[in-house]
Amino acid sequence: MIENISPARRRTVLAALRRGTVPESGLDLLAVGLDRLAPAFDAELAACRAGAAAFTAIRGEYGSGKTFVSRWLGERAKAAGMATAEVQISETETPLHRLETVYRRLCERLATATDAPSAFRPVLDSWLYALEEDVLADGAASPEDADGLGQAVDRLLEQRLAALARTTPGFAAGLRGYRRALADGDTDTAEGLAAWLAGQPHVAAAARQSAGVRGDIDHFLALGFLQGLLTVLRDAGHPGLVLVLDEVETLQRVRSDARAKALNALRQLLDEVDGGRFPGLYLVITGTPAFFDGRQGVALLPPLAQRLHTDFSTDSRFDNPRAPQVRLLGFDQPRLVELGARVRDLYAAGADAPERVRALADDDYVATLARAVTGGLGGKVGVAPRLFLRKLVGDVLDRVDQYADFDPRRDYALTVSSGELTDVERQAAVGLDDIDVGL
Repeated sequence: MIENISPARRRTVLAALRRGTVPESGLDLLAVGLDRLAPAFDAELAACRAGAAAFTAIRGEYGSGKTFVSRWLGERAKAAGMATAEVQISETETPLHRLETVYRRLCERLATATDAPSAFRPVLDSWLYALEEDVLADGAASPEDADGLGQAVDRLLEQRLAALARTTPGFAAGLRGYRRALADGDTDTAEGLAAWLAGQPHVAAAARQSAGVRGDIDHFLALGFLQGLLTVLRDAGHPGLVLVLDEVETLQRVRSDARAKALNALRQLLDEVDGGRFPGLYLVITGTPAFFDGRQGVALLPPLAQRLHTDFSTDSRFDNPRAPQVRLLGFDQPRLVELGARVRDLYAAGADAPERVRALADDDYVATLARAVTGGLGGKVGVAPRLFLRKLVGDVLDRVDQYADFDPRRDYALTVSSGELTDVERQAAVGLDDIDVGL
């Protein structure tokens, strides 16, 4: 599989690892130890594509790979034709108790297999194109009759939006206005209405008035607009949406009144998912054990705590991946070495001298480097992958590839400085002196 990936995809993955970040794509190449989760995730994705809705909470300590797993899940969704959006919850930028900001960030981060964020406008245009194709397929209008085609599209649009117009008339009116503006060649109005439909504030009054809508989207309208977006996605060929609310544990640090509102908003979302309001939605939240179990987290709202409760008292080998919460076990040393070997092989597949890369950074060396990095982080393997891969790609493999006389066992000594560590890694580090991994 590694040998068959495209050079562009390989470069993207390696560039992210070199920077110490989670790649935006290609995560299937790095997925180690996730086999136990894949069947349950795939079954839930399939159910969402068929019109159901699902929810899961990904639970893990800082550095355990929650962001990686959620993006890996998103990649699987996009491969199946679904759309994805990853929203970072924060007290100032995206407070969970203001769902209108969550919806806005969702639209800004919307992505499909063919369109990077924001894919909102391409999705709208694909939806309109699909309407035209359906009209032509039914013989309701001729492609040479522009006026007749437009009228037939408008009739079909009204039929498709009938149910939505009863629950969220503003979204339906905005779509009608967007369609008319495009048909009239009024680009400015079309752009303004697309922004309004995506939850952007301060849209020009003239654009809103052309569609007969007013004001900005508020907390109460946000869920209706999400429902509308799911309808448009489905008709545009994307039978579902994976929405990731990342780092919900930040709610523990906000004021008590805002925290209570945010937890209630999360409970409301779960209730709406269970109630069938959002067909095609797969809602994913990520958080730390302290958020799910601690006194400043979901325990403050008993109805939410009951919905999320999962028994983790048994051996982790018997964790239920279908439960409301999925526990990430983190890396152990063998998995870290396996991950390093995968990245080494990925790198070698695009190197000028692949056999030299594999020989000088063989499995024994990868294991030695993994132990050294882990030792520099207090032996905490769970927080080591980011730094380990950054050192392996940027300090070792790049030099092996560029310098014919470079031998990492002889010429490289691992150094870890405070400035290159995250807060979690810094807390784990037992010392920042040079660490010699020479054999």
